[in-house]
Amino acid sequence: MGEAPTKGILDAESLGQVLAHMREGFQVIGSDWRYLFVNDEVCRQGRQPAEALLGRTMMEVYPGIDATPLFGRLSRCMRERVADEFENEFTHVDGTREWFEVRVQPVAVGISVLTLDVSVRKSLELQLRHSQKMEAIGRLAGGVAHDFNNILTAISTFAGFAAERVASDKQASEDLSEVLRAASRAGELVKQLLAFSRRQPITPKVLSLDELVARVVTMLGRIVGETIELEFRPSAALWPVRIDPGAFEQVLVNLAVNARDAMPRGGRLTIETGNVVLDQNHRMAKGGEVEPGDYVMLAMTDEGSGMDETTMALLFEPFFTTKPFGRGTGLGLSTCYGIVRQAGGHIWVYSEVGRGSTFKIYLPRVRETPLAISEGGAPAASIVGRETVLVVEDDAQVREIVVRVLSGLGYRVLAAPDGDVALQLREQHGAIDLLLTDVVMPRISGRELATRLQWVQPGLKVLFMSGYSEDAIVHHGVLEPGIELLPKPFTPKALAQRVRDVLDGKRAP
Repeated sequence: MGEAPTKGILDAESLGQVLAHMREGFQVIGSDWRYLFVNDEVCRQGRQPAEALLGRTMMEVYPGIDATPLFGRLSRCMRERVADEFENEFTHVDGTREWFEVRVQPVAVGISVLTLDVSVRKSLELQLRHSQKMEAIGRLAGGVAHDFNNILTAISTFAGFAAERVASDKQASEDLSEVLRAASRAGELVKQLLAFSRRQPITPKVLSLDELVARVVTMLGRIVGETIELEFRPSAALWPVRIDPGAFEQVLVNLAVNARDAMPRGGRLTIETGNVVLDQNHRMAKGGEVEPGDYVMLAMTDEGSGMDETTMALLFEPFFTTKPFGRGTGLGLSTCYGIVRQAGGHIWVYSEVGRGSTFKIYLPRVRETPLAISEGGAPAASIVGRETVLVVEDDAQVREIVVRVLSGLGYRVLAAPDGDVALQLREQHGAIDLLLTDVVMPRISGRELATRLQWVQPGLKVLFMSGYSEDAIVHHGVLEPGIELLPKPFTPKALAQRVRDVLDGKRAP
C-alpha cells in the first residue's frame, strides 16, 4: 500500500505554472545553449514567443550574442559551475536598449537565469545624476554671474562716459565702441549661463503658444536665411501655457539657429504645435521622465545632417558644441534646457545621422484664460526727477555709477555700501521716495532692508538690482508679484528709465 502524497508540496505541473507567471524572467539553458524552459516574462523581455525560443540555441535566436559581455558571464557560470549576479544592458533588434538585473545559478542540465527589468530605475538614476551635475554647474554659474555682472556694469558705463568725452577723437571713439560691444556680448553670455542654471528671474504669463510663435516667426525666417523654407503649422484650439514670453522667444531663436547650422545648403524647417495627453504608457512617462498629464507640444523639425546617439547624449550639456572653434559657445541648447525646465516643461530630441532632427518641447497645460501678448509700453516722456533715492550697493564701482547717473538727472541721491548704513541714512534724512538696492549683500539682504524700511515708511517704492535670482525676491526663479527688478548689467539709459517708471507707478512690460 503506497504512502499518501505529502500535503503542501507542489507537483511539477503546478510548479511550472508558478514559474510561468513570475514577475521576473526565468529561463533554463542547457549545456549546449538551448532554451529548455522560458516563462512569460522572458518572452516579453526578449520580444520573442516561446515557440521561437524552446529547443533553439541562444546564438540562433540572437545572432552575435556569443560576442557580448553577457555571453561571457554566462559561459563562465556554465564552465566553472559558479553563480553570478550583475546588471546588463541589452540591445534589441530595433536598436532600443533596456537594462536587466541578472542572476545566474548552475543547475544539473546547465544554468538557470533570473532576469528583472530595471530600465525605469536606471533611467531615474541617470536623470538624478544629470540633475545633480546640472545643479552643481548652475550654482557655480550663478555665483560667478553675480560678481561678473557688477564688473560688466562698471565696464559698460565707464566706457560710455569716456566715449561721450572723446567724441571728437575718432580713433578713441572707435576703440571705446569696441569695448562696449565686447561688454554687451559678455552680458549676453552671462544671461545664457543664468538661463541654463535656472537662476534668471522670469515673469511668466498665461498665453497661447501659437500667438507667441506667430509673433516671432518672421524674425526666425530672417535668422535662418532665404535658403531655408520655414513653415509654421499652428494647432486649432491650443491649450494655454504659463511661460515667460521673452525667455521662450530665446528658446525658439536658439533652436532655429541650431537648425540653420545643420542645413548649410538649405532645406525645410517646420514648427508645429499641438495638444497631447501623456499617459502612463507613453515612452517619456514610462521612464519617469515626465509626469503623465495634459501638455502643449511644440516641435521644430529640420532636414539637416542629424546626430548620432553619442552627440544626443551630450546635447544639453553646457559648453558642448559640435561647431568649429570660435563658431559657438556651447550654451545655446543648454539655455533652452534651462528655460524649458524652469517653466516646468521638458525638452526631448530625436535625430538620425543624415535624416535631420526633431526637438519637442512639452509644457504643462494651465486652465486659465490666456492674455494677449504685450508689445511693451511706450517709454516715459522724461527720465529726469527731483525725488530722493536711497542707493544701496556693496560694489563700489556700481554704486558710483548709479549715483553719478541719477545725480546728473536731478535726483537727490543718498548712497550706502550696506544695509546698516542705509538704515542710518534713512533715520538722519527722513522720508525717501525710492529705495534702489542690490539683492545680494552681506549681513542685511536687499529684501530684508526693503521690509524694514517699508515698516517705518509704508508705501515706500522699491527697485531691486540683481544679475542673479536669489530666494529673497523669487521662488524657483519666478519673480514674486509686485517686485520690481533692474537686471544687471544695465546701461545708464536703462537705469534712468526704470527708476522713472517705478516712481511713476509703471510696471515693467
